[in-house]
Amino acid sequence: MGFLIFLAVLVVLVLWAVGIYNGLVVARNAFRNAFAQIDVQLTRRHDLIPNLVEVAKGYMAHERQTLEAVIAARSAAVNAQKNAAASPGDPAAMQQLAGAENMLTQTLGRLFALSEAYPDLKANQNMMQLSEELTSTENRVAFARQAFNDAVMGYNNKREVFPANIVAGLFGFQPAALLEIESPEMRRAPQVKF
Repeated sequence: MGFLIFLAVLVVLVLWAVGIYNGLVVARNAFRNAFAQIDVQLTRRHDLIPNLVEVAKGYMAHERQTLEAVIAARSAAVNAQKNAAASPGDPAAMQQLAGAENMLTQTLGRLFALSEAYPDLKANQNMMQLSEELTSTENRVAFARQAFNDAVMGYNNKREVFPANIVAGLFGFQPAALLEIESPEMRRAPQVKF
């Protein structure tokens, strides 16, 4: 009889641990999926930028330094995005991505500020369309980033509460990092006025 009680308690503990483990896996997969949504929107953003630069290049030939800065910032952002996609939630990858996206937003802001001095560029239909798509994509990135941060918070909460923290520690569930934006400029979508 004592052995059966011991066996029943053991089965309950194993099922309890399996339930916690599965919950942690589901939460981890949720924040990874949420990052995949950010990845899609950042890819869209990064794909729009070369077209924007090409349209601007014809009008802003003597603003080559700004155009090159946008291209370099885009390249850095694409690389940071790839690193973050390989390891969503990794603190170093999230910090690198936030910094690269911040730099890209700043250089795009300079490009748009300079474009104000070129009335023909401001009136160009392709430029207006690309600018609108970029602004729309910025909004999508913001929503996807919020969903990611919510999923990361849910995962981190789940792995830190007792008794799940014991199971998380046993199976190596690491904390995930939020995608935090440090600069106030990056918190806003670039202002596009044509």
